[in-house]
Amino acid sequence: MSEVDDLYFQWMNEALVLAEEALKAQEVPVGCIIVYSNKIIATGGNEVNETKNATRHAEIIAIERVREFCRKEELSEKEIFKFSTLYVTVEPCVMCAAALRQVEIPVVVYGCANERFGGCGSILDVARDEAISNSIGPCIDVIGGILADKAIHLLKHFYKGENLNAPDHKRKRKNNA
Repeated sequence: MSEVDDLYFQWMNEALVLAEEALKAQEVPVGCIIVYSNKIIATGGNEVNETKNATRHAEIIAIERVREFCRKEELSEKEIFKFSTLYVTVEPCVMCAAALRQVEIPVVVYGCANERFGGCGSILDVARDEAISNSIGPCIDVIGGILADKAIHLLKHFYKGENLNAPDHKRKRKNNA
C-alpha cells in the first residue's frame, strides 16, 4: 500500500468518527472532513433530523465551515477549495455532488456507495459528467470504497431502528414484540 493509500484510510477513519457521532445524535450516520495542506479544516455530520431541513447533509455543513474558516483567516475560498480533498463516509448524493462541483473541490474520497441517491456514479455521475461541466464547475476525481464495510455497518445500525425524528406518516414502526 502506498503513502497516499494510507492517507485515504487515515482521513476516512476521521470521517467515520463523525459518522458515529451523527448516529449517537439519531442522524443518518454520515461523516465528512475537508483536508487542506494535510490538515482538517472543516468537518460535518448530518443535521437533517435535528434541523428538520433535508438539505443539512454532512458535505453541505463542511462546505459552510470551510467558508467560515476562510473568512476568519482572511483566505480565498476559491483557492482553499481548489487544493482540498473531501472525505465522506457515504457517496455524496446528487445535490451534494453538484455543490462540490460548484465550490471546485477537485477530489472526493468516499466510503460506501449510495445506491439510492448517489451523485458520483451509483445513480447519476454529477461529479464527473463533462456535459454539465460548464454549468456547475469542473469535474471531480472520485475515489470510492475506502473503509466501505465500516460505513455500511453504521448505516445498517441506524436503519434497523426506528427513526423517531421522521415525520409520523413516513416513520417505519418496528415491532418490539
